[in-house]
Amino acid sequence: MADTLGDVRLTRFSHGAGCACKLAPADLSRVMGLLGPLDYPEEVLVSPSTGDDAAVILLPGGRALVQTVDFFTPIVDDPYDWGRIAAANALSDVYAMGGIPLTALNLVAWPVQDLPLELLARVLAGGRDVTAEAGAVIVGGHSIHDPEPKYGLAVTGFVDPERVVRNSTMRPGDVLMLTKPLGVGILSTAVKRGEATAEQLASAVDVMTTLNARASSAMVEVGVSAATDVTGFGLIGHLHIALAASGAGAVIDATAVPLLEGVRTHAAAGVIPGGTRSNHAFVDPHVDWGALAEDECLVLADAQTSGGLLIAVPSDRAEALHTALTDRSVPAHRIGAVEDGAAGRIRIEGRLRDEGEHPTG
Repeated sequence: MADTLGDVRLTRFSHGAGCACKLAPADLSRVMGLLGPLDYPEEVLVSPSTGDDAAVILLPGGRALVQTVDFFTPIVDDPYDWGRIAAANALSDVYAMGGIPLTALNLVAWPVQDLPLELLARVLAGGRDVTAEAGAVIVGGHSIHDPEPKYGLAVTGFVDPERVVRNSTMRPGDVLMLTKPLGVGILSTAVKRGEATAEQLASAVDVMTTLNARASSAMVEVGVSAATDVTGFGLIGHLHIALAASGAGAVIDATAVPLLEGVRTHAAAGVIPGGTRSNHAFVDPHVDWGALAEDECLVLADAQTSGGLLIAVPSDRAEALHTALTDRSVPAHRIGAVEDGAAGRIRIEGRLRDEGEHPTG
């Protein structure tokens, strides 16, 4: 066991950084297929059948409950930041449904013989503080011994059943908006390899610890067609799943996609998470990549942790959504549109911006 907390690099205990340690989407689809179809009572308004971010259950009296769970291995070395990131990531699924989180339960796996318990306390403090920022409270949890540390939350929230935002209701003509830049998976891998700069790490942590609460509030206020948060399956993976459930296709303007500083450089150098490569293999049959080079394709498939909301909004409300987001100091990047076409099909136009260039939204 390390003598001091500062001697410990948590990412060395992780086989994959953050949401990049998820089961690959193809593997998860296979497992769910082996389970076979499940019948849900009519009170279940949103079930796993559409690959949505959280379940929604109608309660007696007319309120609806949102339930979700998310946990992962260390994505940064600072335990407090890891706790903050994991909590923001878990809470995001409630926000993606248009809900408000209420309570959470800690999920902990810890190598007690190898890592100080003081480190675990810092992880839990980070999760507690971000959960409190969301206006929710951690009311308990569960812990186990594990040679690989893991942390996350099971979150419960409420949503107006008439205003649930689903991933499966994208419609041709909708504008697609994204609220956070891509690249935290690639930068997290660079951190794990000791190749990221302090500035790159700081920007990634800032993105991952920013709650999607204000973005959710804006989309509920305006009234949007659909939304999903961009996490482990990447922008293209989550968009494909939503489009397949919606029976539509989409076009993405690669030039308009915001990226964190340093992502293009690391991707070109081959600093790619395994989860990102799995995402690319999963979506590749459904995507016309256009003029993109391979490393650009991988950036669009990059496994995100605590990413932004990808929102489909009717074109006549797009400006209102842009205003509602920017009034809340949330970036609003118009990156494409939903269109008629084969369900789940995506075509890419343009090229990613060069290092240092930033789309204006």
